[in-house]
Amino acid sequence: MASEKSTTRVELTRQGPVATIKFTPETGVNIFSSRVVADLGELVQEVARDPQVRFVVFRGDGKVFLAGADIAEMSRFDEEAARRFGTAGHNAFNAIAALPQATFAAVNGHALGGGCELALACDFRLIVAKAKIGLPETTLGLIPGWGGTQRLPRIVGDAAARRLIFSGVPIAADEAQRIGLVDEVVPLAEELDAALERWFKHLDGGAPHAVTCAKRAMLQHDEIAAFGQCFTSPQAKEGMGAFLEKRPAPWVTAAQG
Repeated sequence: MASEKSTTRVELTRQGPVATIKFTPETGVNIFSSRVVADLGELVQEVARDPQVRFVVFRGDGKVFLAGADIAEMSRFDEEAARRFGTAGHNAFNAIAALPQATFAAVNGHALGGGCELALACDFRLIVAKAKIGLPETTLGLIPGWGGTQRLPRIVGDAAARRLIFSGVPIAADEAQRIGLVDEVVPLAEELDAALERWFKHLDGGAPHAVTCAKRAMLQHDEIAAFGQCFTSPQAKEGMGAFLEKRPAPWVTAAQG
């Protein structure tokens, strides 16, 4: 979590089926102020409405991915202000988790506090070997307030989550991969792009609408409803027809072409 004075800019770009939401530090390192959380929420809603986007990548410029929340701002909070800040972060990160597209955290440097919680809200996490990831809030007399206490146990299990949250000690990338917190470790930040392209290609075969329905089933714990929703899209008919006719599904051809 960040204690140095920092200002962070959040920007959305699109290239073909990939949307990128990037955090850039104008000074210091990337951190979450109330303004940054609000800006992030707006961009996530914009991406959610774009039917041309299949993959969403969250990235950080500079020496860290995201160093956490703005401690200078939080030091002035009372209980009510803390609740508002927590609610805003929950709303933004829940919206990330609910995005209809496959989402990736491309972690170029340390992901701490809110940075780790953002990564937890993504479907997949890629991290550079030198980076550390963790939830240091308890070392400040706080707890993770943007979903970390809920998402981390679901990803790594209760025991590992307790060790990380209670101690507040970040872990190295290789340890994070060992416990299932991250999906891939790459040697250098410059190799994140190639790693992402491999993941995009690996996921090409999944129909976009089916991916949306699968995510909805996982989040809402209602597989029957989500299965039924598959049949509201022509992609179900196209996919089954392609299988029966022994030809590639249209979305695979488009992704590879």
